[in-house]
Amino acid sequence: MLEIKGITRRFGDRTALDEVTFSVAGGRMTGFVGGNGAGKTTTMRVILGVLAADAGAVELNGSPLTAEDRARFGYMPEERGLYPKMRVLEQLVYLGRLHGLAPTEAKRSGLDLLDRLGLAERAADSLESLSLGNQQRAQIAAALVHGPTALVLDEPFSGLDPLAVEVVLSVLQDFAAQGAPVLFSSHQLDIVERLCDDVVVIGGGRIRAAGSRESLRTAHSGREFDIEVAGHHADAGWIREMPGITVSHLDGPRARFTAATDAAAQSVLARAVGLGTPVPPADISSAGTVAEAASEALRLHRFAPVVPTLTEIFQEVVQ
Repeated sequence: MLEIKGITRRFGDRTALDEVTFSVAGGRMTGFVGGNGAGKTTTMRVILGVLAADAGAVELNGSPLTAEDRARFGYMPEERGLYPKMRVLEQLVYLGRLHGLAPTEAKRSGLDLLDRLGLAERAADSLESLSLGNQQRAQIAAALVHGPTALVLDEPFSGLDPLAVEVVLSVLQDFAAQGAPVLFSSHQLDIVERLCDDVVVIGGGRIRAAGSRESLRTAHSGREFDIEVAGHHADAGWIREMPGITVSHLDGPRARFTAATDAAAQSVLARAVGLGTPVPPADISSAGTVAEAASEALRLHRFAPVVPTLTEIFQEVVQ
């Protein structure tokens, strides 16, 4: 477990990080998202010891992070740091040896990563001869070559085409599955939503939201619902007449609506399943209650809360 506790960092009169606190669990992928200047890169530099914090601490498994701990991390900086005229495999072997690997071990690890990242045929080429996307893959290999205990990646998917993204995703998921904490930043929220177990949103140097992907989506779900009544000729237009209900979309048997209160949503559900009174319990998202009532009344095909995307959550918490 990598824990960032109350990190504050100032540059003159400007506070870049304001008591930033979150954790990166072992064996889980944590996406770190925020706009330009939000504090993502500064936070990562503090974790790696490139910058010192004015306050707060970074801990690994409950103990303060040491220089020896950081030396075993894998880091991909925002500014790419490989040698442009050096051959790709030679560079990976060199970096692996700097981390303490024997020459044969470093070469074996480098070749394996290049093969998995689709660069095996370019192992003897200079870095500068590669496309930008392939340079990015080589940089990821450099962060992984020594078998790090944790991985911190700053915009690892920048410049990658969709096929390359899938290749890199597979490699990172395999690494996380071995039990190491993985933190990466990205502006590509669709990738973060698909890949990550946990998400941390930062804005203006402060953590705006943090938690598992599903818990964040649940926490930011409002009283907006999708409903579909059964039958080809069914019509959900009656929803517009119900008190406390605002319909945003209606198409025959399907509708999307916002309920002013939980009771208003329960009343819609009760009428849809053919009952005369609101459906208990208060948790209107209870699939068991809905399914049981629908199977008896045969009037309800689907009823579910609208779950926001990561992009919608990001816009909500940052704005």
